[in-house]
Amino acid sequence: MNKADSIIEEMTSLYNEEQSAHLSRFFKTAQGEYGEGDRFLGIKVPSTKEIVKKYRKEISTTDIEKLLNSEWHEIRLAGFLLLLELYKSFLKEKKIDQVQSLVNFYLDNIDKGNNWDLVDLVAYKILGEYILRNRGREMILLDLADKEGFLWHQRVAIVSTFALIRAGQFDVTFQIAEKFLNHPHDLIHKATGWMLREIGKRSGKEELVRFLEKHKSTMPRTMLRYAIEKFPEEERKYYLSK
Repeated sequence: MNKADSIIEEMTSLYNEEQSAHLSRFFKTAQGEYGEGDRFLGIKVPSTKEIVKKYRKEISTTDIEKLLNSEWHEIRLAGFLLLLELYKSFLKEKKIDQVQSLVNFYLDNIDKGNNWDLVDLVAYKILGEYILRNRGREMILLDLADKEGFLWHQRVAIVSTFALIRAGQFDVTFQIAEKFLNHPHDLIHKATGWMLREIGKRSGKEELVRFLEKHKSTMPRTMLRYAIEKFPEEERKYYLSK
């Protein structure tokens, strides 16, 4: 039995019907919702991470690809988390060609991360971190942001900028945020507002205020609310009134 099959067997044995139903509601899997059709085993994230920890030193991209093609959400999550572990291992060992291959593998499999947690837990730690180490490759994120109709590619684009934000680099986030001012989906509004808030929490409040002053009358309200969440009450009232 290969490692992927061992992981799948171990995880499916943990099926919890009650928790599965709860997660299906939480991640909006009903008809017409953003997670339509997704299936859950009912495994909590800490348990998935324990399984990832158990197998992380003996996993291959072939195993990961099989996990990412699973019908079960938690097994795909394990696949993405193992991809992150492999990425960190290649970085530590300075295997530059393998790092590049792994980033390309991630880009080819973004659509398997078809819910917000599958994006948010790994995107900035793989793709964002890669861009941070390879300045000049920012067009990867801008191109993802331009993929209209590909919700998860666009969420990867904005969330990946978190790695840049943490390094004090805000320009790419602002560029993508401007692209998303007229985006139709609430999940993009939330993610973009989250990244803008992270800029404001650091040394970038002045830059954030300039962005807000320019776009306060056209920003989606959810994006604006997330962006100003840490502002003093009077400042929040000022922007919300606009």
